[in-house]
Amino acid sequence: MRPPERETMKRHARAAAAAAALASFSLLATACASPGGGEAAGAGSGTGSASPKGRVAVAYAGGIAVLDPKTLEPLGEVATEEFTRLNAWGDGRTIAVTTSAGFQLLDTAAPELTGLVFEAGAAGHVVRHGGKTVLFDDGTGTTTIADTDAFSAGYDALPETAVYTAEAAHHGVSIVLEDGTLLTTVGDENARSGAAALHAHDDHWHEEAVNADCPGIHGEGTAAGETVVFGCEDGALLYADGEFTKLTAPDAYGRMGNAFVSEGSPIVVGDYKDDPDAEGYLLNAVTLIDTEAQSFEVVRLPEEVRYTFRDIARGPGDLAYILSTDGRIHTLDPETGELVDATEVIAPWEGPADWQDPHPAITVNGDIAYVTEPAAKAVHAVDLTTGETVATAELAHAPNEIAVALG
Repeated sequence: MRPPERETMKRHARAAAAAAALASFSLLATACASPGGGEAAGAGSGTGSASPKGRVAVAYAGGIAVLDPKTLEPLGEVATEEFTRLNAWGDGRTIAVTTSAGFQLLDTAAPELTGLVFEAGAAGHVVRHGGKTVLFDDGTGTTTIADTDAFSAGYDALPETAVYTAEAAHHGVSIVLEDGTLLTTVGDENARSGAAALHAHDDHWHEEAVNADCPGIHGEGTAAGETVVFGCEDGALLYADGEFTKLTAPDAYGRMGNAFVSEGSPIVVGDYKDDPDAEGYLLNAVTLIDTEAQSFEVVRLPEEVRYTFRDIARGPGDLAYILSTDGRIHTLDPETGELVDATEVIAPWEGPADWQDPHPAITVNGDIAYVTEPAAKAVHAVDLTTGETVATAELAHAPNEIAVALG
């Protein structure tokens, strides 16, 4: 069974079910912090955050809850489809909600779902970088490029955008660099082969570079020096200084499909799978990609450290934080490949039967990690510098997707 690839939303809204779920949804937030406890970025003084920035959105079946980033107190809920994905827009306020209609915008300051939707046949990846937020429609192969600050004056209308449409629709991803270069995947409905670097010229896009040596290309991340990495089924593909470079995995099938990056570090941490026939979604190794040395290293983790695509994040000190099935956050030093710390956060858990099923996830803002615990219907805020759980929210429904309004 292949790892998940951010599939199209196939579950349509059921209005009555969503309304019922919303009506029954409740939250009990318990602040566990001492007065000197860690705060999420944007947190204010007092019991909650004075600023609407950095709020936490949590999706559950039929709805989305918005939580205060410091206390995890509920700020509001909205009804939506049975399954949605959540993506930070990058302005500190907006979340792009991936639905069957496209990318719908959630205003976490209100909080409410706005009426604005970037329509898509199959809404996929959302990438923010260098003041641009880029949406990829798997159903048409269309890349939509918007300014990240487009909604600073409100949500009256969709902003002006630039658009590029690939030759064939595919499950892809795009990113715009600070010099305007558009990096985008190449593929069709049957396969994905690599990536291209494009520049806008009047009414068309000019191809500056292309690489077709990245089978199954998936995911992207930007490391120090604006080096971009894409995952392949046999390694990784780098882009820097106008050129692509292929890095080969040590295994014939060595898939890196999700890159976890810090723009202050040249080392990319990626997930890793070396058995294309393995069942389930749990992984037991990571890749360390040094973009300066152009090296690709596989680190095998201890038997008890297993994770899914939702369970790695970068955080303080450019370290990597792995939420494992043993219920701990394991700290990985990308420089050495060693696990240097572990913090108990949630109860041990098992991998999902389907990638869309609720299972633990981690996302980080500043020093604070937000961790979901579906089995306990809870969300926790953990100060990664101390290992202390500083707040917990108990929900009436199992949390699924989680995102912070970063920016």
